[in-house]
Amino acid sequence: MAIENYTVKKVDFIITGFDHLQNQKLLGFLVLLAYMLILLGNGINLCIISSNRHLHKPMYILICNLAVVDIMFSSTCSTTMISVLLAEIKNVSYYSCISRMFFYHLGDITECMALTLMAIDRLIAIRLPLRYHSIITNSRLFLFIFLTWLFGFAVMAYMISIVDSVPYCQPFIRYVFCNYASLIRAACVDPEPYFFISTIIGVGPICGQFPFILCTYAVLAYSVTKLSNNSNKKQMISTCLSHLIVLFSFFVPKMISIFLTRLIVGLNLTERNTIFIVPSLISPLINPAVYCTRTKEIRNQLKDVFLRKKIVPNNLRSFSIALSS
Repeated sequence: MAIENYTVKKVDFIITGFDHLQNQKLLGFLVLLAYMLILLGNGINLCIISSNRHLHKPMYILICNLAVVDIMFSSTCSTTMISVLLAEIKNVSYYSCISRMFFYHLGDITECMALTLMAIDRLIAIRLPLRYHSIITNSRLFLFIFLTWLFGFAVMAYMISIVDSVPYCQPFIRYVFCNYASLIRAACVDPEPYFFISTIIGVGPICGQFPFILCTYAVLAYSVTKLSNNSNKKQMISTCLSHLIVLFSFFVPKMISIFLTRLIVGLNLTERNTIFIVPSLISPLINPAVYCTRTKEIRNQLKDVFLRKKIVPNNLRSFSIALSS
């Protein structure tokens, strides 16, 4: 029988990537815990920076952009895994799966762009400190952030058109959440020709943006060694180190994932799903922790929030004393 006779264009998908696991509830709890920490950490960064006008500067705007990307990136995959593992709801509608795939890969693309913008910002700040505020303005930075998101939307619109054009003959998704690879493998087509675009999107940043960012930090490292003021040198090293931790937490799992899935073909289903889960959670989990602990201004704001004296009771006491006198 020809494929066209039994293919279905729109189907409700069933996530089966966890069916072979023994301790599904434990894994679901760990994913839920990681997701809550991601929301908490990135939410704290967003609240602190948005509520303090002194932090409305380019570097902190970039941190806010990264926090928004991390929340979107982790939410698309975490909510699906939590639903399957803890609520035991494995069914995902066609359009829900498509939208989750869209925002998952959009987060992947925009995170690469966000890290590139942060590297360029630090490069200009250290190499051209006197001209930094004239080159990097808030309005100009918002324009570049908008362009990175626009580029991500354009790429994902093309990927959505591919996924939406293929026929589906079976509803089972053997992965743990909806992404481009899982949808293509569920379609009634030979998947290999369709993986060219996903390979370009995955390998492109590693072969292009990652070496470029490393070169910028090599220039930064050379510039820092030329500083005569030890306090400025320590501050620059601390700032660059925090950026490098964030950079490697995103690119290293991504490199390992592409290397294992593309070059090592003997991976079983559990190993492949683990490769998808870890990079999706580790970077959004590390990023807010790094900026909360290593960025002085954010750290000071946290101290002010949690260690400040209770002002309201003191004011009330003073008011009552004044009335009694």
